[in-house]
Amino acid sequence: MNALREELAATAARLIVEDGLDYLTAKRKAVHQLLGAGAHPEARPDNDDVQAQVQLYLALFHGDEHPRLLWNLRRAALRLMEEFAEFRPHLAGAVWNGTATAHSALHLLLFSDDAKAVEIHCINRNIPYHVGEAPHFAGKQPVERLDFEWPLHADGVSTKPSTVTATLSLYPLKDERGVLLRASRSSSKQAERGTLQAVRALVAAGPVSTNTEGVQL
Repeated sequence: MNALREELAATAARLIVEDGLDYLTAKRKAVHQLLGAGAHPEARPDNDDVQAQVQLYLALFHGDEHPRLLWNLRRAALRLMEEFAEFRPHLAGAVWNGTATAHSALHLLLFSDDAKAVEIHCINRNIPYHVGEAPHFAGKQPVERLDFEWPLHADGVSTKPSTVTATLSLYPLKDERGVLLRASRSSSKQAERGTLQAVRALVAAGPVSTNTEGVQL
């Protein structure tokens, strides 16, 4: 990575961790901050570049508290996956790949040929939700998404925040094959999403130092 691309990725990473920006917005703001409005550098960092810098930033500046934060988010994700276990959940995003911050949400992919069954489950469990759209992981037509607040801690200990945003992306059952194929091809790096079994193993391992963690399916 050349120097400018690395600096842009590092600036974007700081904006993601400290300000809670998404990757696209953070990269745009990094260009604006470093090069000025209207700049269009050829050496733009991609998401992998930025993710690597997020991991480094967390290790350098949040190394003491980040392992516990990540573990608590994964505990919440595990409870969420167990709640929706019948819909074959897969965990994606920062909570899965280890780059989660205090701004991160829980992102689950659910697979069922009856999307309304997920909504009915929420209604039966008294989980208020909002309906929206999420981009398809394979670039196809957007899929239905349910958003709601989920308890961050199961032990009743009062902490701030006490909830975390949960996002459920609803896919037909046939699309799960695409997720599994992508995972099988990820031999050189961490899989993009984790199964219930994989997340359960991460939680059982306890808090792990940010700069040494390796996540595998």
